[in-house]
Amino acid sequence: MTTALTLVSAPGEDGERVLTVTGEIDMSNAADFGSALDRELSAGPTVTVDLTGVAYLDSAGVAVLFDRATEHDLRLVAPRLLDRVLRVSGLTQVVKVMIR
Repeated sequence: MTTALTLVSAPGEDGERVLTVTGEIDMSNAADFGSALDRELSAGPTVTVDLTGVAYLDSAGVAVLFDRATEHDLRLVAPRLLDRVLRVSGLTQVVKVMIR
């Protein structure tokens, strides 16, 4: 059974946007994740995506991040659980990633 995706946006400490994501990101909800991220990016040039509550991230979710990383300043905060997928995908070479 998959864990429902929850997306919560809020202003960050420096005025940048923070999108806090919990649950699982896969092909069934990657479009929702992308839409939420696009809304945050339209509000400001820098968005921190807090993935510490994400238990699963598949290639569809990684693609959403790659698609936006080429033209925007994304910062990721991720749990150790996602460290390998972020490194192997090469995402750590195009966005700033903090592993917690």
